[in-house]
Amino acid sequence: MSHAGSTPSQTVGPYLAIGLPWEDGPFVVPEGTPGAVWIRGAVTDGAGEPIPDALVETWQADPDGRFDHPDDPRGRVPGFRGFGRCPTGPDGSYRILTRLPGAVPGREGRMQAPHIDVSVFGRGMLHRVVTRIYFPENEDANAVDEVLNLVPEARRGTLIAARSEDGYRFDVRVQGEGETVFFDV
Repeated sequence: MSHAGSTPSQTVGPYLAIGLPWEDGPFVVPEGTPGAVWIRGAVTDGAGEPIPDALVETWQADPDGRFDHPDDPRGRVPGFRGFGRCPTGPDGSYRILTRLPGAVPGREGRMQAPHIDVSVFGRGMLHRVVTRIYFPENEDANAVDEVLNLVPEARRGTLIAARSEDGYRFDVRVQGEGETVFFDV
């Protein structure tokens, strides 16, 4: 039997919009939270064209390096979810309102530089891509971060957010020249 068109098992893409986004998904913290910043950017393809039907998810520690998770023995912070989800708009743009993360423990007790874990899902991508956002003001911590140091120095800039008027800009290019560094997790 032959079927015309694509099925969910053949592609992702428009199927992401059916039930995955939710109204407060982009708000890791509520609007008006002291110290809140916007992380804004765009998801683009190999030709630099916007991907209007991608989904960006973030997972991060709070400013004290604690996760909003029952397995974190340091406790939870009221009003801090740690998880954000935002579909991209027609221009490939996304936005996440959050607080800057603190350093978190890495292997053998070494601290990792403050960062936000990012997953991107999109049309034609049968698996998510995973990257990290690091922050420019953490230059000393970034210099010794065990994960960031796995990345060739010439490509590390794709993982460093740029300051903006009300927070930071972090663009994700899924392939091609200037491709964002992705991690095999």
